[in-house]
Amino acid sequence: MDFNMKKLASDAGIFFTRAVQFTEEKFGQAEKTELDAHFESLLARADSTKNWTEKILRQTEVLLQPNPSARVEEFLYEKLDRKVPSRVTNGELLAQYMAEAASELGPTTPYGKTLIKVAEAEKRLGAAERDFIHTASINFLTPLRNFLEGDWKTISKERRLLQNRRLDLDASKARLKKAKAAEAKATTVPDFQETRPRNYILSASASATLEDTCRPPSWAEWKEDYPGGWRRPCFFLVPLNPSVTLARGCLSLPKDGKLWNDEVDKAEQELRVAQTEFDRQAEVTRLLLEGISSTHVNHLRCLHEFVESQTTYYAQCYRHMLDLQKQLGRFPGTFVGTAEPASPPLSSTSPTTAAATMPMGPSVADLAPPGEAALCLEEVAPPASGTRKARVLYDYEAADSSELALLADELITVYSLPGMDPDWLIGERGNKKGKVPVTYLELLS
Repeated sequence: MDFNMKKLASDAGIFFTRAVQFTEEKFGQAEKTELDAHFESLLARADSTKNWTEKILRQTEVLLQPNPSARVEEFLYEKLDRKVPSRVTNGELLAQYMAEAASELGPTTPYGKTLIKVAEAEKRLGAAERDFIHTASINFLTPLRNFLEGDWKTISKERRLLQNRRLDLDASKARLKKAKAAEAKATTVPDFQETRPRNYILSASASATLEDTCRPPSWAEWKEDYPGGWRRPCFFLVPLNPSVTLARGCLSLPKDGKLWNDEVDKAEQELRVAQTEFDRQAEVTRLLLEGISSTHVNHLRCLHEFVESQTTYYAQCYRHMLDLQKQLGRFPGTFVGTAEPASPPLSSTSPTTAAATMPMGPSVADLAPPGEAALCLEEVAPPASGTRKARVLYDYEAADSSELALLADELITVYSLPGMDPDWLIGERGNKKGKVPVTYLELLS
């Protein structure tokens, strides 16, 4: 492993400098480059999209899988990139228990027969639930996860880079400001005449220390070494870095205006580079944030698919339960175990309201046996007050000769008879006539 200590120290220094600058900005002790209002609104919309997507994703997972242990198990399988094992749904498990109970209690008894019929219906419900979970996971949950784990991570990375570029830009601005202030201050310092060599500094303490061990040079020696009118020294000379700019003792101050001009030029160049990098990163981040609109369009399409799959699931459940009711003897005018009305239809018109608004005809014995009821229906004529048209929503298979089989999307004529169950109507198609469930119809005005 190539371990670069210099790069590590440089990165640590940059990180520490940015942390200090960020803290000073939070306390209002440093200037901060503000983004434009449109950019801030894009950031706020992106954050809101991310937060609500996470909440919707979590709650949808709870809806599809209420068991938290099962959700954790599926999460681990997903992270390990392994296929999630098939899991039995609650409906299928209930169907299994009912079938085993019927086998043990007697499949020929009334209770055993009913258990078998309900078990078959629950098994179909469990299969429909499994299909719904699978469809919703692919069409709705997967796109949401892809956004959070893909697009949002890219946006977050570019936003962090933009934050670093902004901190570098503000640091460059502060550096240029300090350089200009120092340059202005340097121009106001008086220009002293040099009285000593610039590479020496006077030290009285050093002279006192060496006074007993070494003889100071004579004036003649100084004059010989430094012809030009040097005054007699009274201090010991210590070499000094020529770059020093402060006067110590009687050392003169060098003229450093050119030095500060170079510092200002360097700070301006760094500022131009930092501004260019900031502008480039801001444009990249802006394009990614504007792509949130496309994300909304994609999520809208996925939401429509989720609603469609949920509608299909509940429609299948409704049909399975209607079939179960018919198998248990839930025919017109006959109730098994409960006198509650049937579930509301998928159309906007309730069964009771539909039956109440239908034209009334002669009475018919709805509680008669199937053969007799069929005979009475053949003799019943449509009411004089008129009939209504209805569109069939789903296929319906007649349970006996008193009912009329239906095909989805076909149009039939319907009307009601006095004393009929409000959940049923008389339907006619050509020369065929029979009872039809209101929940399978959409009454037309």
